[in-house]
Amino acid sequence: MRSFEVRAIGRIASPLIDLEAAPRQPDEGAPAAWLEFDEDVIEGLLGIQPGDQILVITWLDRAHRDVLSVHPRGDPSRAQEGVFSTRSPHRPNPIGLHDVEITAIQGRRVRVRSLEALDGTPIIDVKPLLSGDI
Repeated sequence: MRSFEVRAIGRIASPLIDLEAAPRQPDEGAPAAWLEFDEDVIEGLLGIQPGDQILVITWLDRAHRDVLSVHPRGDPSRAQEGVFSTRSPHRPNPIGLHDVEITAIQGRRVRVRSLEALDGTPIIDVKPLLSGDI
């Protein structure tokens, strides 16, 4: 199998709109954001609650998929490395992994702390964080 289909189950609602100005990691000033889920997946939210740590898996839709090497953190003074040894969003399959804490739930919207994803980023899955994950 060389390809398969993944569908978005929601979108990120965030004040972050500029890729260049966005923090690269959550501890670099990432704001709170909303995870806005599609109506047809609401049942999947049963059992999650404020205080839970979850792993949000996103599709970094503004990334360049033809990039295989980068200067880490965009710093040209650093030697290039393969994207698989970096956290660069630019890669053949631009999947984002975000370890966040739920702070509120309002219907199909889930508020999370410190999410560095841009506004409108597609959500492709959510999983609970278990001890020892990531």
